[in-house]
Parts: sequence; C-alpha cells; structure tokens
Amino acid sequence: MKKLLLILGMITCMLGLTACAKNVESAVDYGITDEMAQQYAEGLINSINEIVLTGQEAQYKSDAVIFGALENYKKALPDMGDYQSVLETTVTYNKDIIINTVIQGSLRQAKVEIMLDGEELIPISVSTNVIYSFGEMMTKAALNTIMGMGTVFVVLIIIIVLISSFTLINKAQNKEDVKKEVVKPAPAPTAVPVEESEDLSDDLELVAVIAAAIAAYEGKASADGYVVRSLRKR
Repeated sequence: MKKLLLILGMITCMLGLTACAKNVESAVDYGITDEMAQQYAEGLINSINEIVLTGQEAQYKSDAVIFGALENYKKALPDMGDYQSVLETTVTYNKDIIINTVIQGSLRQAKVEIMLDGEELIPISVSTNVIYSFGEMMTKAALNTIMGMGTVFVVLIIIIVLISSFTLINKAQNKEDVKKEVVKPAPAPTAVPVEESEDLSDDLELVAVIAAAIAAYEGKASADGYVVRSLRKR
C-alpha cells in the first residue's frame, strides 16, 4: 500500500508542477498535459497489476476507489490474460479529466478508463473493460438470447404442468367423492306376525265356563244342549 501511495503522491506532485506550464491549452485549464496523463495512467496500471498479482487487494479496502479498481481489474484478467504493455492513451477534458488507455494482454486487449477530479487531480473512478472481437460479442449476444428464451420456455412449461396437475387433482377428488356417496338400499318390508290359532277345545273347564256363560246370556238355566267344538285365542 505504501508503494502505491508513494507512486500516486509523486504523480500528483508532477501534475501540480505542470500547473504553471502554458505550452498547451490543457495545461492552462487543468494543469496537466497529454504526456503527463499517459505517464500517470501507465504508472497506475502497473501498480494495480502488481498488487493484484501479489494478492494484496485486502490492504486497500479502506480506499473505495482503489479497491474497486483492483477488484475490477482482477475480474478482467481471466479474459484479458497477463498484462504486457500500454498501446495507446487518449485524454478527454470535460468537467473531469478522463484518461482512456488501451493495454495489451496475452489473450485480449482491454481498455482502462481513469477519471480524475478536475480540481484536485485525484482518481475518482478506475474501470477495466476487456475488448472483445465482433464475433465474440455476437456469440455472447446469441448465447444470452438463447438463455433468456430458454428460461422463458422452461417457466412456461412449469406453469402449464402446474395448471394441468390442478385439473387432474380436481378430477381425482371428484372421483373419490362419488365413491364415498354409497346408495342406501331400501328397507325390507317387515313381516306381519301371523297369530297361530291354539285349539282350546280340550280344556274342559274352559268349555264348561263358556257354555254356562252362553246359557246365562240366552236366559237358560242349564248349559245342556250346547256343544263347544273349538276355541281360538284372540
């Protein structure tokens, strides 16, 4: 961290010393020339590359700008490859100073964009973007399109399956309800009990009593002449 801060301090001092120079228009407004911007960008990129390769990013967590630059550069390394050299640098002077530097990697080129505060000349944003060929960009676009469409179709299929399953579940429940509704059989008619007749003609006492009762009913003094042939219990 001390090494990076020392480099940044030296570059800032160099930029400050050029504030009095008036040989170019940019020096009048910002105190920096294209040559100084190129030197600044190259020094900063070399420092970022060394820190990332040595795995010292955690030491710069307190500085949001530098830590963000380190993480962004680290993500670009797999596609860019090993850093080799600076190819070209362009400087844009707006409210802030924007330095675009194209660097060469072992696999691809990358563009490092450094934004400096127009007054204090300190970095406020550093980003690294890998430069892909037209064919690679078209391939990525096609893959992203296929992935997006595939995701949509998968979601639609899942929704259709869910809706179909709800229909099947309803049908199964209806079948179960029908099975549970058991038709009750009509009650069997109850048999009327048949009274069995009991022959009581052998009961002499009962015959005598009945004959006497009949004779008394008819006003006769004796039951002679009455013959009881059968008696039925009612």
